[in-house]
Amino acid sequence: MACALLLSACAGRAPLPEKAPTLPLPSQLHIQRLQADQRQDWVLVIQQEGPGIRWSMMDLLGIPQARQILLDKHWQADGLLPPNSEARELFAALLFALTPKEELSANYPTAWQHGLQRSLPDRWDVQYQQLQNFKLKLANGLSYQITPLSGETP
Repeated sequence: MACALLLSACAGRAPLPEKAPTLPLPSQLHIQRLQADQRQDWVLVIQQEGPGIRWSMMDLLGIPQARQILLDKHWQADGLLPPNSEARELFAALLFALTPKEELSANYPTAWQHGLQRSLPDRWDVQYQQLQNFKLKLANGLSYQITPLSGETP
């Protein structure tokens, strides 16, 4: 029973790149979660911290929603926030979407990109308008609109 639980936990883990991609850091993004008639807005700050990458997501009032550090292909909690599996999946999907095209096949061998569309089959689909302006669809049915944060109120 314990082995089955361990295997199911590993199977559900979001894929991570083979090596850290070259990202334009620090980066600030406006995240809009779209589901049915509901919309949630968040701000995401991605920054290099030593050998790791810190992901800090907060609502528009500045209240932290999720914080993680990606270090050596593993997520680590950052702070005292409770685990947030949806945010961890979103962060992994964003890492995939932000990976430069020339690094895609080495980091995600089963992924493909044609023009303005990128996919990791059965997991994530990305439709780009520009580099940091895209729509992200997850296999679980959630969609996100991602835009760079310009300092203006979204």
